[in-house]
Amino acid sequence: MKSPPGARRGGRGAPGGSGCGRGSGAKGGRGGGPGGRGCFAARSRRCRKGAHLASVEPHRHEGVFIYRGRAEDALVTLNLVPGQPVYGERRITVTEASVKQEYRTWNPFCSKLAAAILGGVDQIHIKPRSRMLYLGAASGTTVSHVSDIIGPDGLVWVEFSHRAGQDLVNVAKKRTNIIPALEDAWHPLRYRILIGMVDVIFTDVTQSRIVALNGHTFPRNGGPFLISIKANCVDSTASAEAVFASEVRKLQQENLKRQEQLTLEPYERDHTVLVGVYRPLSKSSSK
Repeated sequence: MKSPPGARRGGRGAPGGSGCGRGSGAKGGRGGGPGGRGCFAARSRRCRKGAHLASVEPHRHEGVFIYRGRAEDALVTLNLVPGQPVYGERRITVTEASVKQEYRTWNPFCSKLAAAILGGVDQIHIKPRSRMLYLGAASGTTVSHVSDIIGPDGLVWVEFSHRAGQDLVNVAKKRTNIIPALEDAWHPLRYRILIGMVDVIFTDVTQSRIVALNGHTFPRNGGPFLISIKANCVDSTASAEAVFASEVRKLQQENLKRQEQLTLEPYERDHTVLVGVYRPLSKSSSK
């Protein structure tokens, strides 16, 4: 598929499995580093003897990690609630400085944010202690990993529908940094009193108008946003490239400037993630 102007294609990282409940890790991809075999030449003897070479190293996005195993690599987050899975994902325990830490594998086939990270997105603007607004949450798969990233000192307000409500509420019961709001993203003033200014907005709803309405309400000037767009949900008769270009123009008309665009193949077909800022600050005012 031809990428839209200004867009970059996702990495080639091939996940270990496509089932969302399996929580299989992902190899390769620019965002997660090259997928190693787990046994390099200098350590082949140790591998044959069954030595345990598994380790976890920080990803360049703060709060995200890469698990390096003998058989596979995986994108992971540090479990905020050890011993508790969310969607049947694989959990990995690693001893670091004599302390056991539990990590949760993050499957890019189940999360567009994970797919963007493995695809090599430059910025996600989500980090420890962030205050975040998440629009369009479903059962809480991605939200739970965001909860891991921002940690106990961060907060994520989640707008969600009645249909997906119970699953998300159950996740929030165990994760106190998730605040669910059973509201309609088309009417942000209804929940404006519940949510203060946020550091970043992430939306998994396709309509760019929803991003604009919330963008005018919650972020500060120069505040970042991320939006996942599925071309077929916007216009099934037009090409994906034409749809993406049209949505970018709509955002620009609302003072939402695109800084980065990334397709999500091979994890999602005809999807793109846009990263940008609301009312970009001038160079003089940003100093």
